[in-house]
Amino acid sequence: MESHEKEAKIRGQALDNMAFEMTKTSPQPPPSPSKLKDLDDLFPYIGDFGWYQRILFLLMIPYGFFFAFVYFAQIFMTVVPEQHWCYVPELSNLSVEERRHLSIPLLDDNKYDRCRVYDVKWEELLETGVTQPDKSWPTKKCQERWEFNFTDVPYETIATQLGWVCDRDNFPATAQSIFFCGAIIGGLLFGWIADKYGRIPALVGTNMTGFFAGVGTAFTNSFWSFCLCRFLVGLAYDNCFVIMYIVVVEYVGPKWRTFVANMSIAVYFTFAACLLPWIALGVADWKIYTLITSVPLVLSIFTPCVVPESARWLISQGRIDEAIKILKNCERVNGKKIPDAETAAEIARVEQETRSYSVLDLVRTPRLRRHSILLLFIWTAIAMAFDGHVRNVGSLGLDIFLTFTVATATEFPADILLILILDTIGRRWLAFGSMVISGIFSLLATAVPLGVPSASLAIVGRFSINISYNIGMQYAAELLPTVVRAQGLSLIHMTGYVATILVPYIVYMATIATEIPLLILGCIAIAGGCLCLSLPESTGKDMPQTILDGENYGRGQSFWDMPYFDRQTKRGVDDVNKI
Repeated sequence: MESHEKEAKIRGQALDNMAFEMTKTSPQPPPSPSKLKDLDDLFPYIGDFGWYQRILFLLMIPYGFFFAFVYFAQIFMTVVPEQHWCYVPELSNLSVEERRHLSIPLLDDNKYDRCRVYDVKWEELLETGVTQPDKSWPTKKCQERWEFNFTDVPYETIATQLGWVCDRDNFPATAQSIFFCGAIIGGLLFGWIADKYGRIPALVGTNMTGFFAGVGTAFTNSFWSFCLCRFLVGLAYDNCFVIMYIVVVEYVGPKWRTFVANMSIAVYFTFAACLLPWIALGVADWKIYTLITSVPLVLSIFTPCVVPESARWLISQGRIDEAIKILKNCERVNGKKIPDAETAAEIARVEQETRSYSVLDLVRTPRLRRHSILLLFIWTAIAMAFDGHVRNVGSLGLDIFLTFTVATATEFPADILLILILDTIGRRWLAFGSMVISGIFSLLATAVPLGVPSASLAIVGRFSINISYNIGMQYAAELLPTVVRAQGLSLIHMTGYVATILVPYIVYMATIATEIPLLILGCIAIAGGCLCLSLPESTGKDMPQTILDGENYGRGQSFWDMPYFDRQTKRGVDDVNKI
């Protein structure tokens, strides 16, 4: 739990800052130098989004690519063509069609059995000139090799090379779950490193781990060696990007943080993810594809040369002179001037105050306990629904490469829409609406034929859950008290990791019936959305600072509270008062 809490300080501060910005309803004048008590108070003087911050925003590009490669690359390493059948070496002189026709039983739906073969003496049959199968022949399970129709997946993957089909068709799902187990360990490990040694060493360490393990993946030749490498790659998820994301957001002024936070995902991450299937198709070799998506992570070794250490972390470690030096550099690049004030010592004192609380304080009082438990369940539902939609694209009856690209591209309009409407509709109703809509469209996708109809509905479900995913952590940041916010957010985040371990097996159920994954994901999304209505609205509200504030947060709100109607009501009252 101690290292768990340390990781929280990385994620929590930036999400805290994002949430703080989103609660502001009108611009505030710069504080007087004598009242500077937080780094946020310095931004009117050093620049909210000057050239220094713009350069950092651009420097997020490679890390956005690293994140997409680490998260999604495995999908196209283990994808299996739809049609496969047993290979009979005794019939190698026959053509593929002749070999399949003679050796593979034909099922009632006029498709060839993918896992059984006729159990006869092929040498004797060939000598007698037999060219047509007899349905009365005995059958047996495939023992050694399979053949594949590479029309829908036009290259060898590790799954086709090692025969991860039939009795072993759960191997890709297991490998993906092991990847997420690595993510849990990586979150704790690199969270501790980030707190002990700094954000930049952690950022370099997590990406270099992804580099070495990713390159190692290309040379694996067994299931367990592949799982070991993917577990180690999982250590890099999602710290390979999130640590950089947080460092950059900390240096951006409050009014620009929503833009930077959302657009870095919408543009960099989404573009990189959309490239992945076409890289796989272009090289048509899973080992080369793995190297292409792993080798770029070695560029992270140059991070200390171009990315500054977190000023907040430096201050919390008492390295105030180094923090001031970075801020002075920001001041110089932006052409601004920091007022002469003893701000760093006060900031350090405020940082230190939060260390006397633990995550257990979230459950000591009834209302805060209820909100915290609800947030855990809601984030679990969001994480499972999101990851499920990502991995279920192969079960929608269309080309997996094109479907993945279109579904992933919905991240961009989802982020743009979120920026435009979040403050109008509010966190509570938008989280509820987006999750329920995602669930409804997921369920509808199971009621129409496979292909364009089901894929179209499922992609709408993916679009909606993208919105929910981007709301989730920010909403939590606004509801949890400052003194335990970082630790609480880390706990919620880690709960999502644990939940996603189950998702590959939910998607695997498509081998039983293609409707099962979307039925489960739809129900999870709707249930999670309904839970959102039990939380208070946070838009335009001051964030809770103490445990008591968190306990009393949202008292007096009605069920139907929505920021848009609240503003309309206030405007009407103001108009009446003017008259």
